[in-house]
Amino acid sequence: MSVPQYSIGFDLGSSSVKAALIRLEDGAAIGKSSYPEQEMPIQAPQPGWAEQDPEFWWACIKAVTRQLLEQTGVPGAAIGSIGMAYQMHGLVLVDEQQQVVRPSIIWCDSRAVATGQAGFEAIGQERALKHLLNSPGNFTASKLKWVQQEEPDTYARIHKIMLPGDYIAMRMSGHIQTTITGLSEGIFWDFADRQVSSDVLRVYDIDPALLPDIAPGIGIQSKISETAADELGLSPGTPISYRAGDQPNNALSLGVLHPGEVAATGGTSGVVYAVTDQPLYDPQSRVNGFAHVNYQPDAPHIGVLMCINGTGIQYSWLRKMLAPGTPYETLEAEAAKAPIGAAGMTALPFGNGAERILNDRQVGAQLLGLDFNRHGKAHLLRAGLEGIAFSFIYGMGILRDMGLKMEVIRVGNDNLFQSAIFGHTVASLSGCTIEIMETTGAIGAAQAAAVGAGHWDDLSAIHHNLKKVGQYEPQSTDIDAYRAAYQAWEKALQKTITP
Repeated sequence: MSVPQYSIGFDLGSSSVKAALIRLEDGAAIGKSSYPEQEMPIQAPQPGWAEQDPEFWWACIKAVTRQLLEQTGVPGAAIGSIGMAYQMHGLVLVDEQQQVVRPSIIWCDSRAVATGQAGFEAIGQERALKHLLNSPGNFTASKLKWVQQEEPDTYARIHKIMLPGDYIAMRMSGHIQTTITGLSEGIFWDFADRQVSSDVLRVYDIDPALLPDIAPGIGIQSKISETAADELGLSPGTPISYRAGDQPNNALSLGVLHPGEVAATGGTSGVVYAVTDQPLYDPQSRVNGFAHVNYQPDAPHIGVLMCINGTGIQYSWLRKMLAPGTPYETLEAEAAKAPIGAAGMTALPFGNGAERILNDRQVGAQLLGLDFNRHGKAHLLRAGLEGIAFSFIYGMGILRDMGLKMEVIRVGNDNLFQSAIFGHTVASLSGCTIEIMETTGAIGAAQAAAVGAGHWDDLSAIHHNLKKVGQYEPQSTDIDAYRAAYQAWEKALQKTITP
């Protein structure tokens, strides 16, 4: 193999796969690509279900890799490390031949809510929160238990269970592995006992042999096989040296690694992610603690994650209904024609499965206060953006009640944070400065892989090229209008969720 010159990072989402190449010499991103052009399909065989085909993920990984190499002119032999970020909480099942035995049950699937609640009660709520920092909820372990109960023939064929990123790494290397961060996002990790949770395995009657071997999250995990190298256009033996869920990876990409630092993102779902070194948990388990990318049992950096399923997906749905194919910049200009508060129109964006911050309720997206004589497209668009921003504020209140302080939030220069309406609404109501950084999850994965492969010394090297390209500050002149609009939104939400 030639002297490594580049590192490649992937970000496997539920809508597309993104990839980025960085130059090892100076950390500069020299190329980015995404595949497919249209959003990846999500299958919903029943209401509340969400599934994807892992084989299609692999096809997208192959396509985006070759596309990126062709665009940049970089030969595969010059790639020295591979990093992987991926959609969290999904369940992939394979047999002894490493063949998928059913479609992946992905992060926004709600079928296992009741299963998780039963597991929470069986473990004991206080014990579960102290040891897991979560209820088993609708996470990977509960999805596996659902398969055990509802699809016993499929369950009997399982050789190993994996998260989406583990599956892609298996296709690249032939080895089945996971990480502590991955185990924690599946609610398999006991933070108090610093090992795989015996409580979860016992209550769910899961054979520990179904879990993959544990590899380091940052470090050489496995290497590209001859077969995969041929399919990807890379060299056999290239190390896979980083793996993390998309939200911990997003935080790493933004330089959020230490207690007190906060990241956010507004993609298909919306997330605020605050790092702490304390085993914090919400008594109602409306937000969740997971091992951060730099977690070690004797140095427990934990990411407390507040997630709203229905954010970007709500706004993209509005675009499809109102103005298919219209650039988001055009929609932003239209939305800006409406006043703060959208002249009394309120949108609840919760139309993408059970919402954790609402105690796993499926309330559905709603539009309230519509007046046919007063409201038009601008009001619909503004209400959509504000409804998402208000859901962020609602969830951030839970984080603050746990004792987490938020003054500065770092975000990437993409997705909903490109909207000034959205950004100013969140900044004004939270009182936080929102710093917009020029990076992506795929770039962060490539940089962390360079550290894991030993090309760079430590994680601090990742952020030498991290640049701030903008920020949102609280708008004091409009604060009364923002507060009035939020109060109306919260009142509508409480009416919806109160029995």
